[in-house]
Amino acid sequence: MELKNLGKRINAARKDRKITGEKLAELCNINATYLRQIEAGTKIPSLPVFTDICRELRVSPSYLLADALEDTRATDMDALFTLWEDASPSQIELINAMIKAAINSGSIK
Repeated sequence: MELKNLGKRINAARKDRKITGEKLAELCNINATYLRQIEAGTKIPSLPVFTDICRELRVSPSYLLADALEDTRATDMDALFTLWEDASPSQIELINAMIKAAINSGSIK
């Protein structure tokens, strides 16, 4: 696994959420220096820290590990999930209807 890519994705997601490194470290109960090392790609987080990072940044593990995964379907699902998170209830109904229609038409396999 390319640690630099994992760190870059964590850093990008953190900045996208407008969370400082210090705040994320605090939310994950880790030292800010350790988080900087993770983001720089010099340290790999433990599984509990990794799950805390995912939870606090509201990203899936497959998003952060996308460069290490061969199957891009997980990344596609993350993109849909991100859209879903920001959608209003009426938009969610429309999204559901569109996906059902596409699947029922047989155009998606």
